[in-house]
Amino acid sequence: MFTGIVTDIGEVVSITPRAQGMLHQMKILCSYPVDTMIMGASIACAGVCHTVVGFGEEGDRTWFTVDSAAETLKLTTVGRWRNGARINLERSLKIGDELGGHLVLGHVDGVARVIEREDMPDMARFVFEAPSEVSKFIAMKGSVAIDGISLTVNEVDGDTFSVLIIPHTLEVTTLGQLQAGGEVNLEVDMMARYAARLTETRLAAAQ
Repeated sequence: MFTGIVTDIGEVVSITPRAQGMLHQMKILCSYPVDTMIMGASIACAGVCHTVVGFGEEGDRTWFTVDSAAETLKLTTVGRWRNGARINLERSLKIGDELGGHLVLGHVDGVARVIEREDMPDMARFVFEAPSEVSKFIAMKGSVAIDGISLTVNEVDGDTFSVLIIPHTLEVTTLGQLQAGGEVNLEVDMMARYAARLTETRLAAAQ
């Protein structure tokens, strides 16, 4: 479980295909102290929950490795990452931690595309196009996670939705480098998914 509050930006430094392309192992540099890393711990990498399978130190930075299975490579942007890619990182939530964003599972629902970026004096406005099977779960003033960042939806129009990003978020996450045409991992609010499922079940029972 995560909160959508990015705590570091990692750098992908190696990608090793395994199991005939059905599995990738990635080595990622980060700023987390090596003595706080734990084998088997969960880290959200650009919003995708991964399990730490190795870690160590390289120069003045910590590195950790994760495995990405075929389903992850298919349904997220992970399969498109290359060496040098910068990705948002967040370690899993601990009991007693501040819930600064919203509850994020790290289970990406699909890939959204940036169709517009508007830079304004005090913020930036992004318009995203979500997959049609996912957009029904996105509501104005609701929450979404974009590449692991907890954001509030500003407006919704069909399969498109917009968010407003403050300068601090642009500076400390990868959103600052995101431009029109870019693709991001999208996770909708889990409460919206459960509410939709309950509604479907009740309608089916009433028929």
